[in-house]
Amino acid sequence: MSNLQQIVEIICEVRRRVPTQRSVLVAISGIDGSGKGFIAAQLRDLLKAQRLNCVVINGDGWLNLPEKRFDLHKSPDYFYLNAFRFREMFTQLVLPLREHRSIKIEVDFVEETARDYRKHLYDFKDVDIILLEAIYLLQPTFISYYDLAFWIDCSFETALERALARAQEGLSTAETVKAYQTIYFPAQEIHFQQDNPQSLATIIINNDPKSKIRDIH
Repeated sequence: MSNLQQIVEIICEVRRRVPTQRSVLVAISGIDGSGKGFIAAQLRDLLKAQRLNCVVINGDGWLNLPEKRFDLHKSPDYFYLNAFRFREMFTQLVLPLREHRSIKIEVDFVEETARDYRKHLYDFKDVDIILLEAIYLLQPTFISYYDLAFWIDCSFETALERALARAQEGLSTAETVKAYQTIYFPAQEIHFQQDNPQSLATIIINNDPKSKIRDIH
């Protein structure tokens, strides 16, 4: 993993340039299992140590329910198009928070394995920096929203190893491998082809110990 202190310095520099009336919005994206959430949490803690009010918004709470997220054939193209409620996430939460630095709103929220929504209260006050973390964030449609966009680089092989270690969806090893190889990774390939997210990133951060590329580029 890269020296995150360098990333913190870049974020702080952008914070100094952006008008203080609004928050800085940083997108952190990558494939499933790349370590987006882990890096976002570390960056938040480092930024708080700089006396900046930094919050992490995890996009997984804005997934669609399974019946909307997957079709009968569990095709990757359908998942890519329907996995998230991005329009609602940006219009209800992220963009108002970016513009006003504060927000208090109750929304429909979903856990990854849930069959129903639950209500969740977002209550943020005087936020300096928003770290928005999810797959599929680096799309031409959304890129103008961000002050910075980070791509967390990781191979499918390493990501699958992490997914198996987490076992977060309660699936068996065989079921997890099948889900990643037939849905999640093929959907990421569609994302690569349609959006070319790496080309939209301000910075690419290597989070794969097997990779030979340099940490930050």
